[in-house]
Amino acid sequence: MMPTISSTTAAQTSTASSTTAATPTVDKNMFLELLVAQLKNQDPLNPADGTQFVTQLAQFQQLEQSVNMGQDISAIRADMDRVVASTSSPAVNS
Repeated sequence: MMPTISSTTAAQTSTASSTTAATPTVDKNMFLELLVAQLKNQDPLNPADGTQFVTQLAQFQQLEQSVNMGQDISAIRADMDRVVASTSSPAVNS
């Protein structure tokens, strides 16, 4: 069972959600902020399940790896575009 988030945090999350609706860029910082807020606002007498916490950390790691892979693919594509552009341009005869 997920721990309850305080109404203040829920309001902040709702405000953040409405402001990001125009720009739907979700990054690893948002995920980490939600995880930290969840930990800060959990009931000390009924803490979150350890298995659930480990699962969330694994999800964060997968997100970070996906972001890194996307950046690597973008860099490879840019390199390939440069190679194609340099080989398709006509040779200059002096």
